[in-house]
Amino acid sequence: MSPTVYIVSGANRGIGLELVTQLAARENVVVFAGARNPSTATALRALESKSPSKVHVVKLTSADEADNKAAVAKIKQVAGRLDVVIANAGSGIAVVPAEHVPLDVMREAFEVNVLGPLVLFQATYQLLKASNDSPKFIVISSTAGSLEAGTKFPGPVLPYGTSKAAVNYVAAKLHYEYPGLVVFPLHPGAVDTDLSVQGKKLLPAIADLPLITTEASSRGILRVVDAAKRDEEAGPKFLSYDGSVIPW
Repeated sequence: MSPTVYIVSGANRGIGLELVTQLAARENVVVFAGARNPSTATALRALESKSPSKVHVVKLTSADEADNKAAVAKIKQVAGRLDVVIANAGSGIAVVPAEHVPLDVMREAFEVNVLGPLVLFQATYQLLKASNDSPKFIVISSTAGSLEAGTKFPGPVLPYGTSKAAVNYVAAKLHYEYPGLVVFPLHPGAVDTDLSVQGKKLLPAIADLPLITTEASSRGILRVVDAAKRDEEAGPKFLSYDGSVIPW
């Protein structure tokens, strides 16, 4: 039986690193772990050394077309296809009232959170088409990108929220443009990562927000990804790591 082939972007720390760790513990899996600076990704390199037939670290800078194409060339050489892409890389939260948000901050949020997944899709789609199963392209998003829920978030996080809303549109649009693809945005939960810790320091209103571990988040993410099927009638959904549906 052929292995299931994954790529996870933003895999050098946090949720991305834990996703690769959990995937590497599975049987019959090959996972390509994208990191902006592989030479300093010590934990990823350790995983690669421990499971050299399963884990392959690739240089992957968000929205960098050359990096993405080079990573895909290596995947093609090693595995010949992709079954699951998890677009996990994302930018941090800038806490600035809308009237004072610098345009450079908005541009950076869109560069990483919107163009990053789009460039990754453009680079990987031909290998996804070669999948032995129903290929999956999963975008790690956030409830901050929900127009119904995210706009009510108690804090000025306009760059982050609007970029996540935009990438949710990208995921939904890909569903309709590419009929053979399972694609949707996925909220990882409120996770104990550097991003969440930073957000809690900057936003007193969420200082007491309970956080889940990267292990719990990643287990939930992979459970949802494993079970995901294309729904032709209902269309794409915005899902949470626990399987619940989030309003667009």
